[in-house]
Amino acid sequence: MTDQTAIHDWIRKTIATNDVVLFMKGTSKFPQCGFSAQVTQMLNHLGVPFKDVNVLDDMSIRDGIKTFTNWPTIPQLYVKGEFVGGCDIVREMFQEGELHQLIHDKGIAHTNHSHHA
Repeated sequence: MTDQTAIHDWIRKTIATNDVVLFMKGTSKFPQCGFSAQVTQMLNHLGVPFKDVNVLDDMSIRDGIKTFTNWPTIPQLYVKGEFVGGCDIVREMFQEGELHQLIHDKGIAHTNHSHHA
């Protein structure tokens, strides 16, 4: 994929068809950067199934996701098609119980219903 419009369309489709999407370095089983690993752990802690998109597999996606959101860093978390944030924002939301609340409010099935980390 080289055409930016095509990449943005692919990203749009991916976040539209999956409740929770994490654009990350590596995969959920083998994160390849500390920030991606942290967000993966938080989602796993809440028992939230998510689609992992490894931006290291495709340079055009790696660049495309940054222009898609105007957000310079990876990982990027999307819930129900909406950009939630990067590692710092997600960590803060997780610690405040807001991430769990968001998952709950959006009606996403998850296994851990306790509100605190």
